[in-house]
Amino acid sequence: MGLLDGLRVLDLTTWRPGPYATQLLAQLGADVIKVEPPGGEPMRAFRSHFDLLNQHKRSVALDLKTQDGRARCLELAAGAEVFVEGFRPGVAERLGVGHADVRKANPALVYCSLSGYGAEGPLANTPGHDVNYRAYAGALPPDAVSPAADDLPVADMAAATMAAFAITAAVLHARTTGIGERVDLGMADVLANWVATVPEAATRTHRAGPVAGYGVYRTADDRRITLGVVSEDRLWTAVCHALDLDDIAHVPFVERVKQVRDLDKRIAQAIGELDADEALRRLSAEGAPVAPVLGRAEMMAHPHFAARGVVVDGTVGSPVRTTVTPPSPPGRTPELDEHRDQSWDA
Repeated sequence: MGLLDGLRVLDLTTWRPGPYATQLLAQLGADVIKVEPPGGEPMRAFRSHFDLLNQHKRSVALDLKTQDGRARCLELAAGAEVFVEGFRPGVAERLGVGHADVRKANPALVYCSLSGYGAEGPLANTPGHDVNYRAYAGALPPDAVSPAADDLPVADMAAATMAAFAITAAVLHARTTGIGERVDLGMADVLANWVATVPEAATRTHRAGPVAGYGVYRTADDRRITLGVVSEDRLWTAVCHALDLDDIAHVPFVERVKQVRDLDKRIAQAIGELDADEALRRLSAEGAPVAPVLGRAEMMAHPHFAARGVVVDGTVGSPVRTTVTPPSPPGRTPELDEHRDQSWDA
């Protein structure tokens, strides 16, 4: 049992954003039917990645380019509450499983289209990937460099999370009114919304953070730690005491903003004289807002995320914690077409 127990989702997405969105739903109890093309989703070639995004789902292989495959897909849609597709704009319609086609079989269906720039608009047919969406959305800094292969795909993950939220909201409305919904979600849109909620910063002429004591700092052993002081005088004082900077420990916030470069330089120099472990120990002991910059493996091994259930036995758990109906623990990933002969209600 889960919070979304009884919610049936037909998932026609591939790669990362769509599968992550539907896995978030599956972890909370939704019955997700993954519709794959003959031969399987291309991501199956990368099982270590595929398995992390497709747990707790069922798999059916359908050739949507055939009449039988299309008919079976519409039949499944008629018994679902949610239909999620991640094709390029216009492709679902050409395959006969577009919004209008599916709504004929199920007027109360929530139909979610997830694409780079959305189904409509001047950029709708522009190809792209995560770095392009970040660029258009103003989510790359002016001095941005090419992302590494293991960089966090911010646009993909943000849009997937927003899709799960929008789908859940639309289902609540559909269950109340009997009227379905079309969710048209663009990955660039989500980042643009995020960027728009943050006031535009003045042109930077230095590498300090927005206020002294907020940013990334390099230690004597060439590691990095972060500090998160904003306006809180007590946090600023804690940082200064930990770093033996008592002469500036009681500079008020307004003055810290005015003197940001000079004060932040003092902080950076003090941290630069300490090894990371020592800096973390001293800052933590004073109650300063400090955190090490971890890599993925270090994060996966951290006891906090194990205790929270985000990481379970070395694999991905759920980012959501609930008390009465907890999310499902990590589970198995379906083999291609494993559930072809299984009834929908099984």
